[in-house]
Amino acid sequence: MPVYLDHAATTPVLPEAIEAYARALATVGNPSSIHTAGQTAKRLLEDSRERVAATLGSQGIELVLTSGGTEAINLAIKGLYWARRANGATRILVPEGEHHATVDTVEWLAAYEGAQVEWLPLDERGFVRLDTLESALAVDPKGIALLTFLWANNEVGTIQPVERIVSIAASAGVPVHIDAVSAYGHLPVDFAGMRRRTGSAGSAGLVALSVSAHKIGGPIGAGGLVLSRDATIVPLLHGGGQQRQVRSGTQDVAAATAFAVAADAAEVSREAESVRLVALRDRLIAGVRSAVPDAVLSGPEPGERVPGVPEHDDDSGTDARLASNVHFTFPGCEGDSLLFLLDAAGVEVSTGSACQAGIPEPSHVLRAMGRDEDVARGALRITLGRTSTDADVDAFLAALPAAHAQASRAGMATRETALGAR
Repeated sequence: MPVYLDHAATTPVLPEAIEAYARALATVGNPSSIHTAGQTAKRLLEDSRERVAATLGSQGIELVLTSGGTEAINLAIKGLYWARRANGATRILVPEGEHHATVDTVEWLAAYEGAQVEWLPLDERGFVRLDTLESALAVDPKGIALLTFLWANNEVGTIQPVERIVSIAASAGVPVHIDAVSAYGHLPVDFAGMRRRTGSAGSAGLVALSVSAHKIGGPIGAGGLVLSRDATIVPLLHGGGQQRQVRSGTQDVAAATAFAVAADAAEVSREAESVRLVALRDRLIAGVRSAVPDAVLSGPEPGERVPGVPEHDDDSGTDARLASNVHFTFPGCEGDSLLFLLDAAGVEVSTGSACQAGIPEPSHVLRAMGRDEDVARGALRITLGRTSTDADVDAFLAALPAAHAQASRAGMATRETALGAR
C-alpha cells in the first residue's frame, strides 16, 4: 500500500465522519421546510453548525457553511470588496505567495471590477514584511477595501504573526479576511478572542475567516466562512437567502454533519497531535539533510518562533512552522521528476499546492521568497497527518536517495513551448 505524505492536499476522511454522513443522507427533509421532516433536518444542520463554530471560537450564526475553502475565500474577498467599493474603497492588500483561491480572485476583481491590487512582499522565510504593510496602510486607509492573507502558508508551512497583522490593520480601520484553511486543525482558532485581543471592532480588523472540512478529516465539498455580524458583505449567490442573506441555496445537511464530527475530533486531538507530528517532521527534516546535504529547507527552521509573539503568549503558538509541513528544494533537480520517481517507489508527496498540480510552473510562493526560477522548480512538499507514522517517514527517507540520484542525472528539463524555449 502506498505511503501517503500529501495531507496538505487532502487528508483521509475520518471513519466516524463517513458514518455520520451516511446516516444524515438517510434523513429526509429540506431544512428550510416547516413540516416535521424539514425541522428534523434543520435541527441536525444547526447542531452541526454550532459544533463547527465552537471549534472556531465563533457563534453559530456567524458561520456561513460553503462548498469548501475556495468558495469561502471568494465570498469573503469579493463580498467585502463590493460592499466597500460602494464607498470608494478599491484597494486590496494581499501578500505575495498566497493560495490561488486568493490570487485568482483578486486578479479577477482587478480585471473586471476595478480593484487595485497591492502585493505585499515576503521575506526569505515566507513572513509578511510588516514594515511594508504599515506603509501601505498609512496611505489613504479609507481607500482600502480589505486586507486578506494566509495564516499558514499551504506550500512552505510558514505561520504568520496573525494577531500583529490584524492589530495593525484594525488600527487603520481596515477589514481583514484570514485564509485559515491550512491552519485549521493545527493551530488554535479563536475568532472572537482574536477580535478582542487585536482591537477589532465593527468593520475594522478581523471580520472574516475561511476554513475547509477536507483538511481536517471531513468531506471534500464542505467548508465555512466565519463572518462577523458587524461585517457588511455582498453575496455571491442569490435565490433564497438561507444563510443570513449572505449565501443562498439548499443547505447540505449531510456534509455539515460530517464536518462537525471531523471538527470535534480535530480539536480534541489538536495539541497532542501537534506534539506527535512535530517529532515526525523534525526527524524527516534531519533525514533529508543527511541524505541530500545540498537540499535547502524552505520556510522557518524547526523550533523557530513566530516573529513578535511573546514567549508567554500560547494563544498564537510559538513554532513558526506548521507541525505537519516539510518543504525542500533540490538544486539541479526537477521537482516533478522527484515526485514521479518517489511515486513509483510507493511514496506519495507533492511539489506544491494541489490546486496547481499538473501545471509545470515554478512555485510562485518560492519566487515571492526570493528563490530564482530553477530553484523554485526543484521543490518537494512532504506533509503529515493523523495517519502518518514513523514507518512512513522511514519509507520516504529510504526512497529519497535513489530518486534524487536519478533526478539529478536527468537534470533540469528544457522548457520548450509552441513559442519556443522560456
